Amino acid sequence: MNSFKSFSKQIFDLQPSGFETLTLEIFKYQAENNEVYKNYLNHLKIQPKDVNQTSDIPFLPISFFKTQNVITGSWQPSGYFESSGTTGQSTSKHAVYDEVFYLKNTEKIFNHFYGPLEGYHFLALLPAYLERTGSSLVLMADYFIKESGSDMSGFYLNNLDALVSQIEAIRRREDGRQIVLLGVSFALLDLAEEYNCDLSDVIVMETGGMKGRRKEMIRAELHQVLKSSFNTHSVHSEYGMTELMSQAYSDGDGKFKTPPWMRIVLRDLNDPFDLKSGRRSGGINVIDLANFHSCAFIETQDIGSYVSDDEVEILGRFDNSDIRGCNLMVS
Repeated sequence: MNSFKSFSKQIFDLQPSGFETLTLEIFKYQAENNEVYKNYLNHLKIQPKDVNQTSDIPFLPISFFKTQNVITGSWQPSGYFESSGTTGQSTSKHAVYDEVFYLKNTEKIFNHFYGPLEGYHFLALLPAYLERTGSSLVLMADYFIKESGSDMSGFYLNNLDALVSQIEAIRRREDGRQIVLLGVSFALLDLAEEYNCDLSDVIVMETGGMKGRRKEMIRAELHQVLKSSFNTHSVHSEYGMTELMSQAYSDGDGKFKTPPWMRIVLRDLNDPFDLKSGRRSGGINVIDLANFHSCAFIETQDIGSYVSDDEVEILGRFDNSDIRGCNLMVS
């Protein structure tokens, strides 16, 4: 679709000064061409022509992805992202217009914060994610592994012995690349408890998720355990979800930055339609302009606080929301 090609180019070329204009353009397009979002706006009695600034844009509750086919326009998906869920839970399903665009998007975001993929060995410790289909995280990790060109990168399920051995083998090679250990939270805790690993020269990056294997922990508690066990000063984090196309990254303390085409907006904890500026903490709404094929304006069930103008701390989740693989619960 020509509009999608235009949006993808504008997103990758986006400058901060152009965010408001492109956001409103995508809003108007989705308000007209996304039946789920259009019906939601009608229910709220909101006329798209009356929305002239980003602060007036309504956010679609993320739960709609569990019951509706949230797409803009008419097209055949190149794939689907599906969330995990425990027995009896309904799961989210995100129809993806172009998986190639998704992968290029993830690469541009990683480059933005960490530099080219070729500078890293990627070791992906992702049990639970690897044991199901439709994981956007696994698709991203697989792409990073391949595009890095590293013959020492790879996936690890439960074979922690092999993972530890690979880290040592990479160190012996001394090829100048840094190691990124991308891991689901419970698996990183398993590694911390079973091995005395010095990972002071490794980027340890948690993706959240206890997957019912352990009791939920707040991120600060998790990071403290990992830092102590791995002899590292900081634990990095990746913040993404099934319903989005983009990721935010933290290089420590759970403080996240977003790429130029993604923005986090905080809402009142009790009133989801209260988006007054000046709030320092609240529920997290996400503008992800890379979601031009579905909905770029998502009301999540996460809670956060502003650290600075361009940093947000992810505190956890609403107590009454489903446990999801990409996030940590509030204690």
